[in-house]
Amino acid sequence: MSKTESAHLILGVTGASGIYAARRLVEKSRWPVNLVASRWGRAVAGTECGGLEEIESFARQVYAADDLYAPLSSGSVPTVGMVVLPCSAHTMAQMAAGLGDSLITRAAHCQLKERRPLILCLREAPLTLIDLENARRLGQAGAVIMPMSPPFFMFAGRDPQTVTYHDLMDAFADRVLAVLGQPSERTWEDVR
Repeated sequence: MSKTESAHLILGVTGASGIYAARRLVEKSRWPVNLVASRWGRAVAGTECGGLEEIESFARQVYAADDLYAPLSSGSVPTVGMVVLPCSAHTMAQMAAGLGDSLITRAAHCQLKERRPLILCLREAPLTLIDLENARRLGQAGAVIMPMSPPFFMFAGRDPQTVTYHDLMDAFADRVLAVLGQPSERTWEDVR
């Protein structure tokens, strides 16, 4: 088996707002997904969404947030990249400071040092100057900062009353996967 065939996608969950997009990403990914949820991501998902059991059922493997012995904490393990969806401003700040004290932040550090894609789907709004500075630092280090803003252009010509939350999160998951190299089912060319 080649490295490409064995590579997987890492998904970090550090909040619950937008968790449906993470679920769609796991369902649609052409790569097997390894999931890590932070303690607070797990807690908030329980409150807002009823928990992570459904998304965990689609993942290839689920790791504990404090399992720094997991394969994801080594840059020698091949991945196609990592997506943090949703990404809290707190987690982004830890990454920008170079902290690797959780499996999510350590795996993110590995993606940056190995020059692999790291996509941070920031869920916070509005942003402070500190948040913007952290995003700038991570962007300079190679991360893609992708706020949870659905590609509204994908619904051009549709009655806004018919566009559902599912549609928006589905389109956002497609965009994230496209950044990693998975072709989208539809693009602007299809709707213009």
